[in-house]
Amino acid sequence: MNDTLTIAIAQLAPVWLNKKLTIQKIKTAIKDAAAQKAQLVCFGETLLPGYPFWLELTDGARFNYPVQKEIFAHYLKEAVCIEAGDLSLICTLAKKVSIAVYLGCAERPADRGGHTIYCSLVFIDATGTIQSVHRKLMPTYEERLVWGTGDGNGLKVHPVGAFTVGGLNCWENWMPLARTALYAQGENLHVAVWPGSVRNTSYLTRHIAVENRMYVLSVGGLMRTNDINDDIPHHQQIRDKANDILANGGSCLAAPDGSWIIPPIADVERVTTATINLNEVRKERQNFDPSGHYARPDVFNLAVNRQRQSLINWEI
Repeated sequence: MNDTLTIAIAQLAPVWLNKKLTIQKIKTAIKDAAAQKAQLVCFGETLLPGYPFWLELTDGARFNYPVQKEIFAHYLKEAVCIEAGDLSLICTLAKKVSIAVYLGCAERPADRGGHTIYCSLVFIDATGTIQSVHRKLMPTYEERLVWGTGDGNGLKVHPVGAFTVGGLNCWENWMPLARTALYAQGENLHVAVWPGSVRNTSYLTRHIAVENRMYVLSVGGLMRTNDINDDIPHHQQIRDKANDILANGGSCLAAPDGSWIIPPIADVERVTTATINLNEVRKERQNFDPSGHYARPDVFNLAVNRQRQSLINWEI
């Protein structure tokens, strides 16, 4: 099997809180990545339909506050329901151009009643099949005001060419045991998705690369005041409190020795590609492999519950 893989980082701003139009931008980026011969394209955290930037700008923690209810209702309406086919256009395109996709979504899953949003990372293979949906294990700080707590069902890795690829959402990448759950499955290309900030990706990306001696791709989004459209409830209040730049990207790619292949990219929308080689992983694993020759499973052992959490377990 060919040891090389061409990967694409799609650093985009969403059409904020607009599912239909953001899907169109995602499709354009997928076509761009395919035209650059990429075999995998990755998008930022909850790019579809957008990250909840309004919370810290509109007194998000005030209980029973009409402003929060109205914005949340809009967010819920625009969130992704996979069971309803909301990703079907993206899956069809992935199959047509034969490319795998990691996509961050604000998901409202039917298996949790359809009215709670989860920060989900979806993997679609090159046949257009959704292979995993990883719901963020612990929303970060104010995110807990709008997102539910996920589970371990999506802690899976996937073959893409010669590589074994896994991914985590934002600050999950700080969780040593979540990383370990992927490392132990043979991960050698890690996808870390972010809402978009150079400060989040500039050193953690390289740390994870050196920790597991693998390639690490961080992909962030962009968000600017002019991305806050008039059809969003309380848009003027959000604009008035927002900085000109709410998210500046920070997408990057580190090699298994921790060196930069693509240093963090700020303040620009674009699809960036690079070709990586699995033999570089093999060379770095010679002196350190945290799940192999440098592991001590007789001393340390990790249990992972992969059961999809649901309120109802039907008995027939």
